[in-house]
Amino acid sequence: MLLKKTLPLAATALLLPSLAMAQEAEVVADAMEAVTALNTEMVFIMNSLLFLVGGFLVFFMAAGFCMLETGLVRSKNATMQATKNVALFSLAAIAYFLVGFNLMYPLGDWVVEGWLGGISPTVLEPVGVALEDVDDIEYASIGSDFIFQLMFCAAVASIVSGAVAERIKLFPFLAFVIILTGIIYPIQASWSWGEGFLDEMGFSDFAGSSIVHAAGGWAALAGVIVLGARYGKYGKDGKVTVMPGSNLPLATLGMFILWLGWFGFNGGSQLAMGTISDVADVSRIFANTNMAASGGAVAALILSTILYKKPDLTMVLNGALAGLVSITAEPLTPGLGSATLIGAVGGVIVVLTVPLLDKFKIDDVVGAIPVHLFAGLWGTMAVPLTNSDASFGTQFVGMAAIGIFMFFASLVVWLILKAVIGIRISDEDQVTGLDKTEMGMEAYPEFSNS
Repeated sequence: MLLKKTLPLAATALLLPSLAMAQEAEVVADAMEAVTALNTEMVFIMNSLLFLVGGFLVFFMAAGFCMLETGLVRSKNATMQATKNVALFSLAAIAYFLVGFNLMYPLGDWVVEGWLGGISPTVLEPVGVALEDVDDIEYASIGSDFIFQLMFCAAVASIVSGAVAERIKLFPFLAFVIILTGIIYPIQASWSWGEGFLDEMGFSDFAGSSIVHAAGGWAALAGVIVLGARYGKYGKDGKVTVMPGSNLPLATLGMFILWLGWFGFNGGSQLAMGTISDVADVSRIFANTNMAASGGAVAALILSTILYKKPDLTMVLNGALAGLVSITAEPLTPGLGSATLIGAVGGVIVVLTVPLLDKFKIDDVVGAIPVHLFAGLWGTMAVPLTNSDASFGTQFVGMAAIGIFMFFASLVVWLILKAVIGIRISDEDQVTGLDKTEMGMEAYPEFSNS
């Protein structure tokens, strides 16, 4: 009888440590699961934050483009230029929402595999979305990604705006912007950033020397060719008439705003900020971006002084921008010295190619083609110099594919617009100024002769 009573007690005593250990293991497992969930959430949060911060920095570049262009056009065309920049950004946002974003990022839903995505509006996560309902918890929110990528899309249109300034009609230009930002740019960007055929080939363009900047330059070149030069720019004897900008301090402000925005442009393109290595890489990108701009500005300052006996501020401004464009294809892998040299080459390219365009009677008001197209091509081909995963052959193929598509697609649209509704302001209205003839208001009315 005693044995029957003591056996259960003994068994219980033996089981107590095991039960305690099981409970402790369960607590530890729950804690580890909570830590893992927190880490996963933090990666999502930090990545989304990077996109949002980078996005509003790149958005500020819209102000930079506006100030730069408004300062480099003549005062009689300043209101038109400001209007174009506000309108183009707003239309780009709508076109990218309705068509461009999903066309650029098919996520496997290709109409033509690797070449053409599907068309559908952008849809955000529902309000108060839970962890388990997020599409890609290891990436970022759709809203942050959309905002960040939209800014790149709008920048392409801003590049075109400056090149075709002072002689283009407002609404035909805006019609081109809708097609450019809704269809043309997203298609070619999908080939690389949307995991299309160029991405599979190994083409490397970190933040868009070709995908964004050269793409905008190609569209601008097609527009300038179809549009023709400003009235009086080129004489029959081949003489080039200098048409200086109205406000160089304003243009300088625009350049510095663009320089600031470029930290978001390149730094945000790391696309991740959830680990120590990602944050260190973002800071490395910031540093290299800054050095490239400095190299481009100094190179343009020195070379313009040598060639023209005095420094040329407009060349220095565009030299800094060319340095930024040059480093955009690969801002991560270079060291500070290499980044400075890559940017310096961009500055040299600008000083040499601005007068070259005049020889071919290609009238680019703000120097957008030398800065964004020529420096963008250089930056794309410079990637293998510091990134061993890239090859010159693949870089050339990608650069050529983007160039051919962007130029000829834009050319077709420009020609259609020219034939259907006309794109060029009359010579008489150019003499009077677009502010009076197209806008009915002047940027600087107190200085008007009327």
